[in-house]
Amino acid sequence: MTFLRYLFFGTAAVLGLTAAALAQSATVSGADNAVDTSLPVEVTADELSVDQETGQAVFTGNVVAGQGEMRLSANEIKVEYETDNGTTTGEIERLLASGDVLLVNGPEAAEAQEAVYSIGSGEVVMTGDVVLTQGNSALSGDKLIVDLSTGKSRIVGRVRSILKAEDNQ
Repeated sequence: MTFLRYLFFGTAAVLGLTAAALAQSATVSGADNAVDTSLPVEVTADELSVDQETGQAVFTGNVVAGQGEMRLSANEIKVEYETDNGTTTGEIERLLASGDVLLVNGPEAAEAQEAVYSIGSGEVVMTGDVVLTQGNSALSGDKLIVDLSTGKSRIVGRVRSILKAEDNQ
């Protein structure tokens, strides 16, 4: 088994792995699942707490943050706003998701315990029991870095894979 096929974050993405090597990192790409990170972010939850002094908002209970087709869900999402000379601008800088985090974009999904979505760069960093899935294939590792604007992702930290070609179902 020289190379196995794995698709993630795009139907045309191909990742070569040898069966004997459990890589320290793997890169997967697919522009088909890129997200327009300039779109507004909509957050829904059971409860919202706002600290007027710090300008921090904390959503709890069945939290779902959406931007275009992308959905980020978690038990809790803290919203950090950009500041200018100590004053909150009202623009979201980061979403900090914790507890049963799930990132879904089209048919692909990634699970973790925590995630940080930096809105300006369009980057999501997921940590803690990371699992990527698409169809019958899966990858796991310590950290997943997703660039939503390009659809590229990278998983690092003792990557393990279960790769199954679609025609072998």
